[in-house]
Amino acid sequence: MQLTLDKISQRVGPQTWLYEMSIAPKPGAVTVLLGATQAGKTTLMRLMAGLDKPTTGRVRVDGADVTGKPVRERDVAMVYQQFINYPSMTVYDNIASPLKLSGKPKAEIDRRVRELAAKLHIEVFLDRLPAALSGGQQQRVALARALAKNAPLMLLDEPLVNLDYKLREELREELTQLFAAGDSTVVYATTEPAEALLLGGYTAVMDAGELLQYGPTAEVFHRPASLRVARAFSDPPMNLLEAVPAEGGVRVGGKEVWPLTLPTGTSSSFTLGLRASAVRVTTRPGDLALPGRVELAELSGSDTFVHVHTAVGELVAQLTGVHDFELGANVTLHLSPAQLYWFGADGALLRAPAARGI
Repeated sequence: MQLTLDKISQRVGPQTWLYEMSIAPKPGAVTVLLGATQAGKTTLMRLMAGLDKPTTGRVRVDGADVTGKPVRERDVAMVYQQFINYPSMTVYDNIASPLKLSGKPKAEIDRRVRELAAKLHIEVFLDRLPAALSGGQQQRVALARALAKNAPLMLLDEPLVNLDYKLREELREELTQLFAAGDSTVVYATTEPAEALLLGGYTAVMDAGELLQYGPTAEVFHRPASLRVARAFSDPPMNLLEAVPAEGGVRVGGKEVWPLTLPTGTSSSFTLGLRASAVRVTTRPGDLALPGRVELAELSGSDTFVHVHTAVGELVAQLTGVHDFELGANVTLHLSPAQLYWFGADGALLRAPAARGI
């Protein structure tokens, strides 16, 4: 199914919730809507579903204009942060409901329900009512029902946000496999860059009601079109350093001069970006060295985030594994000039590191 939104916008009273944009999610693939809260992701998904009508523009499905066609007349499956289940039905019947409506044989319904329940770790709850489950378990029921419907368009608005960390990690992998095995066009909204990378497919980066960039996820990650995209697609935030041309290279943070070759189009001022994962405490040939002092060290999952005060400002290093740093201790950070992003005075990308595997 080819969904196309052509020059759509959305205004509510005097406020613009979505600025004019066009997007056509890749058929049969996953498109991730990535952006912070109030970026416009849910508003865009409501237009895709037919829950709302755009203020301007058209919505088309396989070339047919469906603008204003209500959701009940479209073949769409949806899961939102606020889980919705049928309270008087058991978990089994909740999941089976779209299969029964489509007239599937009883044996096929039973097989599919139990298969999805096992993948989402809710098989032991099939005979219970939703009210007897935790919030996270109820969300998994809603997710299983949406997957069971196998609609040509599946809209998932932060479906894992109410689940614990370990289960989110497991289900992300399961969902990636489930999506790959199906034929649905999947649109998946998230605030987490790591989730977009794990799901792969395509990513649309949104901010404050604007569509900033859309393309294959790896391409958007490695070549963010602007500072706004880089900020949205970096967790922890990308290290950003103000710089100006100087004799022998560039002056960074108003202090140190780094021997760097300026890209074409560099103006009197620009911004250097460096992902936290590209900052190291070990040295390699050709590295730039930045002595500093540890301001904070914290664990996040299997990584250690170290905040270091340097002559050019505070930098964050993302180190794999558990590392022990004393607050106030001296440490030298190392970075490769080849890993720097260059953004012009207008925020547009001037140069990006050579892409590597995610």
